[in-house]
Amino acid sequence: MHTYFHIDFGGFKLNKVIKYFVFSDLIFLGGWGLIGPIFSIFILEKISGATLVTVGIVSAIYWVVKSLVQIPVAVFIDKREGEKDDFYVLVFSLLLAGFSAMMFLTVHTITGLYLVQFIYAVAMGFYIPSWSAIFSRHADKTHAAFNWSLDSTIVGFAYGTTALIGGVIGKIFGFQTIFILVGILSFIGAFMLLSVPHLILPKIISEKTETFRDHTPANLGR
Repeated sequence: MHTYFHIDFGGFKLNKVIKYFVFSDLIFLGGWGLIGPIFSIFILEKISGATLVTVGIVSAIYWVVKSLVQIPVAVFIDKREGEKDDFYVLVFSLLLAGFSAMMFLTVHTITGLYLVQFIYAVAMGFYIPSWSAIFSRHADKTHAAFNWSLDSTIVGFAYGTTALIGGVIGKIFGFQTIFILVGILSFIGAFMLLSVPHLILPKIISEKTETFRDHTPANLGR
């Protein structure tokens, strides 16, 4: 039997799916926020031969690859009725992102750095459309703006807080600790959703919705 937490903002109650998705977004994107303030320093200090140009290329890889991947993924999940495919794509993206965080620990060359960043970008290209599709379907149609804004607000606070924490942890414990924590938080986000598949998988939803947006924090690609 599952225990659910209750949220009520001025009479705006969130359904169970939205609660879990906001919480998973908080864990996942908040975790990656730990890397934000130290990623460029990591590249320049730990990657042999890296320069500021390398930092720029790494950021470009993220945004270009994520942008190219998420469109065909969105088309794929839109063509299938129900949310089973959306759900498994989402879990896959979280696991892949977790593995990419761990893989950064093994990177010592520019080529390796580009490869791991490419994998992370692919993970986000899967994450954005699958998370957004499920969230959009289950958002309260009379308070859709509130649902989306709540997620954005919570993730924004988490991302800002973890950016500060990440800088402190990086200074005291080093880069390895940060990447391990990010990987763990990504896996927690995936396993948290796997623990409640009954909220989504039994339901077949054919209703189309136009409530879709890319909710990635602007600087997530570092």
